[in-house]
Amino acid sequence: MRKSFGPKPMVYPMPVFIIGTYNEDGTANAMNAAWGGISEENEISICISEDHKTTENLLKRKAFTVSMATESYVAECDYVGIASGNNVPNKLKKAGLTTVKSEHVDAPIICELPMTVECKLKSYDPESCRLVGEIINVCADESVLDEKGNIDACKLKPITYDPSNHNYIALGEIVGKAFSDGKKFK
Repeated sequence: MRKSFGPKPMVYPMPVFIIGTYNEDGTANAMNAAWGGISEENEISICISEDHKTTENLLKRKAFTVSMATESYVAECDYVGIASGNNVPNKLKKAGLTTVKSEHVDAPIICELPMTVECKLKSYDPESCRLVGEIINVCADESVLDEKGNIDACKLKPITYDPSNHNYIALGEIVGKAFSDGKKFK
């Protein structure tokens, strides 16, 4: 038997994105957003309301970064989600996070979060709250790369958001090989 929950924003896993922008004075800002994902080959879509300082910033600068929240920085990533940039202009500093300027877009890269997607603004619809970014570059710290130079999710240790219970969950171990394991049914 199945239980029905009605229409709710529930999918698993739900990534935890940390969106980075610059404030008008050039200081770095970031927020936590969970409703998003890849929507085209070089495109990311995220749902964020227009009342966020981050939204205001990215509309002005036409750029933003998206870092993957990780196990090592759960509290810091949660803090940038619960503290508003409208009220706490230095929330990254308060969380102990540092930034460098992206070489590809006018937005900050959070040094402690080892994987970042650098984006130019494609569109933003205030009615649906849908932010669409063109992926200009993906960068990752060498500490999360495998022996072939690819990003290793097991080393990255990204977290996922559980919208049903309001928990952050660590992604688990490798359980199969994509584009391979299903071949046994051909």
